[in-house]
Order: sequence, then C-alpha cells, then structure tokens
Amino acid sequence: MIILLAGLLVFVAVHLLPVFGLMTRASLMARLGKNAYRGLFSLVIIGSLALVYFGWTMTEPTILYAPPQWAFHVTPLLVLFGFILFFSSRAPSNIRRLVRHPQLTGVLLWAIGHLLANGEQRSVLLFGTFLVWTILAMVGANRRDGDWVKPPKQSFVKDIVTVFIGAALYTGFLFIHEWLIGVNPLPFAS
Repeated sequence: MIILLAGLLVFVAVHLLPVFGLMTRASLMARLGKNAYRGLFSLVIIGSLALVYFGWTMTEPTILYAPPQWAFHVTPLLVLFGFILFFSSRAPSNIRRLVRHPQLTGVLLWAIGHLLANGEQRSVLLFGTFLVWTILAMVGANRRDGDWVKPPKQSFVKDIVTVFIGAALYTGFLFIHEWLIGVNPLPFAS
C-alpha cells in the first residue's frame, strides 16, 4: 500500500504544479530549460505511474464495501465516455466547445465508474485520489485561466471521427485490461 500511496502522491503533486505552483514551475523551467523540464516532468510521471501500477498489484485487496450490481453495467459506459473525452482534449472537435476540461472530465468519469464497481481498499485509494485530483485540477485551472474562451467551431465529421477513435481505444483497452490489470472489466459478460 505504501508504494501505491507514494506513486499517487508524486503523480498528483507533479500534475498540480502547473496549476498551483506556477512560480516553482517557472523557476524550474528557467533553470532547466523548457525541453529538459518537459522531459523531467514526463520521466517523473512515468515513474509515478509505475509505482501506482506495481503498488496496486502488490497490495492485497481488502473489501471496504460491496459495489451495487448495477454498477457493473454503468461503469463501462462511464469509462467509454471517459475515453472519448480524454481523447477529445487533443482532437479538433466540438466536444471541446461543450466541455472546458475534456481530459480531466474523462479521468473524473473513469474514476467515478471504477469507484462504483470496486469496493476494495486499494481501488478506493487509487480511484478516489484521481477523483479528488481532477476536481482540484479543474478548479485550479479555472482560477488560473480565468474566463473560458471556447475553441472555434468544427465540422460535425470531426466529432464523429473523435468519438469513433475514442470508442476504438476503449474497445482495444477492454481486450487487454484483464491481462494488464488482472481484473475482468466486464464480469457480467463472462
């Protein structure tokens, strides 16, 4: 559990730096240079995700609550929307005109879905941390950035392509989820 917690703390701290630690971030960028800062940021994030992964898989599950049966049907839908939103944050689509923080909102839906379907301690720590982080990051980004300036309108075709790619990535991840994470994401389909 310590490894999982350490990975989550590093991940959250580094991701909140651009939102709440602008002076620290600017200082690091000035000392290291923009590309070196980005490289270091990426390495720390990859390391934190490795800690999260190994910490989660090494932690013995202890049940905190029994998920409701309906959650196993709602979670895949929330995660599907999460994948589409996560992908749409970098894609030219009108989704970015509807949702101010599509990537963070996608992670939020992913976290909520997994909290609904997983009641063991390690999952509650993992997904609960991501849920709190996304809310803090959205509030901080809104405060930092001020009024929302919506991106230009896009053609409907770009929306369809964005949704299709997000759904394809989601489908692909369904096939490797059990192998990678050790948990069947669709237990009702077995």
